[in-house]
Amino acid sequence: MSNIIHIKHMYFNKVINSKRILLIEPDYKATYPPLGLMKLSTFHKRAGDEVHFLKGTSSGVRDQHWDLIYISTLFTFQWKKTLDTIQFYKNNKSKAPIIVGGVLASLLKNEIEEITGVEVHFGLYDEIDRLTPDYSLIEDIKEYSLHDASIGYMTRGCINKCKFCAVPKIEPNFINYIPLENQLSKDKKDLVLFDNNVLASDEFPRIVRDLIGNNFNKGARVGKRQRFVDFNQGIDARLINDENMALLSSLALRPLRIAFDDIKLENIYAKAVMLAKRYGITHLSNYILYNYLDTPEDFYRRLRINVELNEQHGLSIFSFPMKYVPLDSFDRKYVGINWTPQQLRGIQCILHATHGVVGPKLKFFNAAFGNHEDEFKYIIEQPEESIFYRNNLLPYDEYINRLNISTCV
Repeated sequence: MSNIIHIKHMYFNKVINSKRILLIEPDYKATYPPLGLMKLSTFHKRAGDEVHFLKGTSSGVRDQHWDLIYISTLFTFQWKKTLDTIQFYKNNKSKAPIIVGGVLASLLKNEIEEITGVEVHFGLYDEIDRLTPDYSLIEDIKEYSLHDASIGYMTRGCINKCKFCAVPKIEPNFINYIPLENQLSKDKKDLVLFDNNVLASDEFPRIVRDLIGNNFNKGARVGKRQRFVDFNQGIDARLINDENMALLSSLALRPLRIAFDDIKLENIYAKAVMLAKRYGITHLSNYILYNYLDTPEDFYRRLRINVELNEQHGLSIFSFPMKYVPLDSFDRKYVGINWTPQQLRGIQCILHATHGVVGPKLKFFNAAFGNHEDEFKYIIEQPEESIFYRNNLLPYDEYINRLNISTCV
């Protein structure tokens, strides 16, 4: 019997023999806590097991007695640190079995099993995925965000099959409704939902009713504090209409994230943003994918569209550029077909100065990214020091004048 089948057997037959369970997240940088491990903690604690969580490696922890060890994984470009962590705990003195799960493990299942010999679980544990996360597991770890928010899903999967996205591989079946109640922590003010395409659900009105029934209606408060719900992975602009925007506007939604992954969707995206404004939603945000099939000009244009919408319509849209890395890449060195390594490094230099965020003000955008596409390309192709310290960077207009003079001569 595999370990995965065994833990399901434990759950449904309520085995009461207490076991010592170790949950491990590799010591890579992570903004969000390991939701899968948090739900596994709930699962095992309900079974009467003793559960411990650690981020990283520790000989002292590894060499204790354990009955089962779980290791979570995230991005494939964290391959080396993840693999080192698996190998480290594989040498535990108890010879406890190890189960590895998560995004990287699902995408590179064969590679991990071949190299390490440990068991890899592909995709989700369906029964465990419906459980309330154990938030006490991470309460002392400061690096995670969302310390005052419940985390969950009200749908799973996505109807789109975007080639840059792992969701179609890991969650191939679209589940159009998951009840919210069991996912909420009464101690948390806000709610972050990681649905990949919530508007694709024909149960979206029911989802909104569920949220409102759990006090996430517009203007909802916990005591004197206003609470918010965030569909963190974004809303598909192609599916937005008056009906579902009206429903969204009835929620304590902040921000509204509308996906803008392709410049070809410019008109659809702008129309969706204006519809949001008409329904009173002015705080928006999105991730801006680059280094995929786009060009530097496309990337700049998408950023500028957000800033111009802010300026023209009194909105507050924050952009978060996100560099594309192939789903099977072991590192972050990939260079898209329309990009150069220097250009990608130039963008990282700019984002380092802006803390990874592109704000809503046109003046600051022009200073950081340039007044137009040609100036943007000029900036990101300069040496790092010149990008960091603009006093050392020849102004674009002067550069063009010198270029014209040298061409004439």
